[in-house]
Parts: sequence; C-alpha cells; structure tokens
Amino acid sequence: MNAIIGEKLGMTQIFNEANEAIAVTAVKAGPVVVTQIKRVDTDGYDAIQIAFKEMSTTKAGRPSTGHFAKAGVAPHRHVVEVRVDDPDAYELGQVITIADVLEVGGLADITGITKGKGFSGVMKRYNFAGMGSSHGVHKTHRAPGSIGACATPARVFKGKRMPGRMGGDQRTMMNIEVIQVDADRNLLLLAGSVPGPKGSVVVIREAVKAGG
Repeated sequence: MNAIIGEKLGMTQIFNEANEAIAVTAVKAGPVVVTQIKRVDTDGYDAIQIAFKEMSTTKAGRPSTGHFAKAGVAPHRHVVEVRVDDPDAYELGQVITIADVLEVGGLADITGITKGKGFSGVMKRYNFAGMGSSHGVHKTHRAPGSIGACATPARVFKGKRMPGRMGGDQRTMMNIEVIQVDADRNLLLLAGSVPGPKGSVVVIREAVKAGG
C-alpha cells in the first residue's frame, strides 16, 4: 500500500539530536478502510478505494449508504481511489494504518487544497513590485499597469497575470521528509509545511520521485 488519507492538525517544532529546531506539520493519518476493489477485467484498471473518517448513518445519503453497506463498513466522509499493482492483495473492509504506508526517514508526496485567499490583486497574487509612490504619482501604487498593446494585437492575451481569485487550488508537495510516525495514535510529523488550513483533508503517498 502506498497511500493514506489524513487530517492536517497544524504546525509545531521539534528538536533533533543536535538541538536544532525543525518545523514540522502534524497530520492525523488514517486509519482508512478498503471500500471498493477495481480490477482490469471488470473496470479496465487495478485500484482500490479507501475511506477515511467514519460518520453517522443518518448523515449519509442513500447512494453512499448502499455503497458502504456493500463493502460491509460504516459510512465515511472522505474516499480516495489509489492505483495498486495487485488488487487481490486487499479485501473489502480491510483496515490500513500509517505504519503500513510510511516509515521514519522516508519521503512522501502530500496533496491538499491550498488556503483560499479570496479576490486578490497582482501584488499579492503574483508578487508584482507595484508602481512608484513618490510625489506626483496618482493613486496607482498597487495597480498592474499596462495589460496589452493598442492597435496590435488589439486584445489582451489569454493567461495574462491579473487580479482574480487566489488559493483554493489542489497542490502537491513532493519529497517531504517523514520525521516521526506514531502508529499508536495515528500521528505523522512531516518536515516543513503542507497545503491547506488546519482541519483540511490531505492525501499522503510514498514519494514517486524519491530517487531524484
């Protein structure tokens, strides 16, 4: 198994053997349960579906309730499909913990939804320098400036960096070092930052480019 679902708890710091402070992100990773198995002969590819964070049956819709009942498990809030090489190595209802996926010193890829910043200007969104703010300058200090030519090409090119909605996008941080794994409490400490706010759901996978 090479993936698990978790919930970001926040950031803290720990000290290594050299008394150096290391910023880490705490994640409650798993346990997850296998709720569906897909095979090449029936679905065209090999994969399993894992579910995280059990919830009350009264809060689940009828389609979800039937789907989880078919696997013989309680309804869960989050499901993720993971490609596997041998789907026959798994069975419905199987519980997977963080100890089955990662170990201390390994590398992981973390996928999450970044914090939403709302409608932002070009200085915040793209790190523009802004305009001058000396005497005689109009109130255009944070304006983007010219966005295109006049008669030629007489339009604004697609993809022009301009004000707009910032954040709320899926991002993957690659090759994040695993600092600690607490299998008893399902806790994971990752070096550095992880996409998303506190309480957001992240998908943790073994690093696909760990070899460089």
